[in-house]
Amino acid sequence: MDTLQTETTSEEHALIITDVRFRPSSFQLATSSFDRTVRLWNAADPSYCLYTFTGHSSQVTSVDFHPKKTDVLCSCDGNGEIRYWNVTQFACSRISKGATAQVRFQPRVGQFLAAAAENVVNIFDLEKDRITRTLKGHNKEIHCVCWDTKGDFLASVSQDCVKVWSLTSGDCIHELNSNGNNFHSCVFHPSYPNLLVIGGYQSLELWNIIDKQTMTVQAHDALIPALAQSPSTGMVASASHDKSVKLWK
Repeated sequence: MDTLQTETTSEEHALIITDVRFRPSSFQLATSSFDRTVRLWNAADPSYCLYTFTGHSSQVTSVDFHPKKTDVLCSCDGNGEIRYWNVTQFACSRISKGATAQVRFQPRVGQFLAAAAENVVNIFDLEKDRITRTLKGHNKEIHCVCWDTKGDFLASVSQDCVKVWSLTSGDCIHELNSNGNNFHSCVFHPSYPNLLVIGGYQSLELWNIIDKQTMTVQAHDALIPALAQSPSTGMVASASHDKSVKLWK
């Protein structure tokens, strides 16, 4: 486990940054913010913003790049609006409704978009531009969604539980209660496809969804609101309100 030090900090957003995603096969990345904007950056020279996308009428809560159509960027805001941006033409190409917390494209193919809205997850078919499934079962607001590496399963996290859904049937096939740990984030481990890593308050919960076994790892001194995984390195990164990022294998 390593703790990262900040190399460069970009501070052009007027309010807190809510999400950050890299553009596939690129040095570019996008950030979303409570200042109602989405900004595009060059990681090789992040001292200034390449472009600012405006149009959201509320705090922008999440952003994500399409895995194959890499000029497509998606964002959502607190009013439930979803905007699709063309980052080559610097323009909004489509507006939908149905996400308030987070948006995540299905990996590899990118046929579907998972959109967390209050206590449900809407699954959008991007070609048909409509909701094909609404995953219901959470009693509290959903903070995070994540796909498995193949895009067959989706996990959703609320404060009191995490659920794993089958994209084919739309059914919840696995569920884990938080037992007071205040779950907030999740990611499938890049090397162990049945292992879901869940971020809570100060600790990580490692959950084998097939064996139904869990292990708690003390990780930070505060809430862990974000997790990321790297298939190329087999590592998981955890970001915490204690102002640290840690890498795990």
